Amino acid sequence: MTDLENDVEVPRFFLCPISLEIMKDPVTLSTGITYDRDSIEKWLFSQKNDVCPVTKQVVVDIELTPNHTLRRLIQSWCTINASSGIERFPTPRLPISRTEIVKLLKDSKSPQLQMKSLKRLKTIVMENEKNRRLMESVSAADYLASILTTGAGEVSGVDGCVSTEADEALRILYHLKLSPTGLKSLFGKTENFVVTLTRVMQRAASFESRAYAVMLLKSMFEVAEPIQVTSLNTQFFTELVHILVDQISQKATKAALKLLISVCPWGRNRIKAAEAGVVPVLIDTLLDTTEKRLTEMIMIVLDQLCQSAEGRADLLKHGGGLPVVSKKIFRVSSVASERAVRILYSVAMFSGNARVLEEMVQLGVVGKLFLVLQVDCGCKMKEKAKEILKMHSRVWKKSSCIPNDLISAYPS
Repeated sequence: MTDLENDVEVPRFFLCPISLEIMKDPVTLSTGITYDRDSIEKWLFSQKNDVCPVTKQVVVDIELTPNHTLRRLIQSWCTINASSGIERFPTPRLPISRTEIVKLLKDSKSPQLQMKSLKRLKTIVMENEKNRRLMESVSAADYLASILTTGAGEVSGVDGCVSTEADEALRILYHLKLSPTGLKSLFGKTENFVVTLTRVMQRAASFESRAYAVMLLKSMFEVAEPIQVTSLNTQFFTELVHILVDQISQKATKAALKLLISVCPWGRNRIKAAEAGVVPVLIDTLLDTTEKRLTEMIMIVLDQLCQSAEGRADLLKHGGGLPVVSKKIFRVSSVASERAVRILYSVAMFSGNARVLEEMVQLGVVGKLFLVLQVDCGCKMKEKAKEILKMHSRVWKKSSCIPNDLISAYPS
């Protein structure tokens, strides 16, 4: 409240219960309490609260009803007290309503009105969080998923490409920033929606659409049920490989890696990922990047994939596989170091033939493992390193590259 307002007695019902300031745009919540629009929208949408600040009731209906009567009273009062320095608030522009959004969604089903409606919906969804939540509450995701599925289907578009309308629907769907419940519901749309988004990654003409598809998939799999994670097809992993190879953007690359982290705890997915060629692509990326978080994510995925015979075989087949993994110990972060040792443990435990063990000596991997035991690092990491050294001490004892006193300290 300003100094001028302090000199004038302001009716209490003109004040917003949240800001305690005169309301410029009074709106009534479904609980019956009136607030200033800006304050209640921040409370509900920016601060993610789901209860009425006054009544503490859960807010089920998020639509805010303009209190025109109260607004006119406040404006009249401001005019009467203009001589005291009180400014009259202008009549606010009416925000988008639930009814308007529903009409636009219905129009988007009409071929003649579809593109115009989608463009307007995109403008609405980009405006603010309140619009996004309002669109979600009227099942906008259902309409958009249907358009996307049709436009990215087996016989859609020109030469199997994704239609322009489907591209637009995907952009809106991504920018909706659906709640966990909304994201979960996408799995049960008109068909397997994961297949639809996989087709977009495969067929979309623009890098931008492919990026939106992989980022939306990343959000979906953060809330997925196990049954949804274990039913992925090989094409899904093939398209993730293409996203990584094409280096569309940092966001798309990290989304693809997060997706792999989400789905590769399951054995069958590790095999499919390896068969799709994920491991050599990750090694190539690891050789080229110095970015910390990107390196950590790659190391996590490699650790997961090396728990399968196929993943370990691909790592060992790549000339840079063992060297780059070993090099990341103590070079990036504790996360990367721990994952590197875990990868080496998987290799030594399950793929440690004579050739591999000799290569580990020649590349300095064994020396790096001794270093792990000598420096201050995580206990689990030290234990893994110690186990590897004990596991193959008889073989490495014969190597002239490693001092006997070091190997003798870790008898098999």
